[in-house]
Amino acid sequence: MNIIKFMNTKGKQNIIIFLALVALIVIFTALNPNFINRYNILSMAQSLSPYAFLALGVTFVIATGGIDLSIGTVCIAAAVIAGKLYMSGMPLWMTIPVMLIIGIIFGIANGFMVAVLGLPPFIATLGTMMFARGVSALAVSVPNIFYPTGTWFNGVFSNYSGIPTGIFWVIGFMLICMYLMYKSKVGRYILSIGSNEEATRLSGINIVKYKILAYLFSGLGAGIAAIFWSASFTTVASATGNGMELDAIAGVYIGGTSATGGVASVGGSIIGSVLLVVIRSGLNFVLAKFNLNLNATYVTYVLTGVIVIVAVLMDVIKNKKIKSN
Repeated sequence: MNIIKFMNTKGKQNIIIFLALVALIVIFTALNPNFINRYNILSMAQSLSPYAFLALGVTFVIATGGIDLSIGTVCIAAAVIAGKLYMSGMPLWMTIPVMLIIGIIFGIANGFMVAVLGLPPFIATLGTMMFARGVSALAVSVPNIFYPTGTWFNGVFSNYSGIPTGIFWVIGFMLICMYLMYKSKVGRYILSIGSNEEATRLSGINIVKYKILAYLFSGLGAGIAAIFWSASFTTVASATGNGMELDAIAGVYIGGTSATGGVASVGGSIIGSVLLVVIRSGLNFVLAKFNLNLNATYVTYVLTGVIVIVAVLMDVIKNKKIKSN
């Protein structure tokens, strides 16, 4: 009975988030009809893809009750290192496995430090965040890396004749993550660890293995995000990426994944990411329309902070109701 009530509450939260997204689109369109022109929709879709992959990957970590602060700098480090190799003569197609491997390596390293060495996830991933940022700068020795434009790389992973191809990849990866989270033992064990790690261990499940897998998925998400970031923006600055992880994690929390672990909403992570992209783009259009002397980025931070607090507060209230019942 408690499980049914819990699922109903979770479903209501996702519905609220979706309705909020629709309402924002309507409001921004009413204030500035250019918000829904074809070019802005394409721009938002291109911006969404990297953050969506980051959010999907880190959902597995948050489901265990952990956190991964390194995904933003790992994404950029992967793009920068692979781009440097490309500029040095490596075939363009080889940048794809290089970025994936770099993301996976960082993910496994995070999982090892958390699951085997017993470091707090915040400290372990904060360390790798700083490490990845430094490595990206030292490895390339130039401020910017340039990817080609108008090639198959851009068409496949970003924009093909005005069609945001990245969205199709996001949907495909989301379906894979849904299967892993809800239909496979990997997801069930990850959720079990987040719900009650000690009980999971006593039941004979190898929590070290599945914690490492959760961080591996997060690193993989960062590696995939690097591919789409490189294809969409072509110029990648080294020693950057700070802040990307916060947007991705915020999208996961907004989407209904519990901050304490044990509950994951894969679809909600996408909705939360879309919500943040819509807010960021919509504010730019509204502030420009009314000539308001405000920085849209900072206003976005304010709104995002409020939304995240409300989302986590809803999660806390939800958990209290479940325990009381």
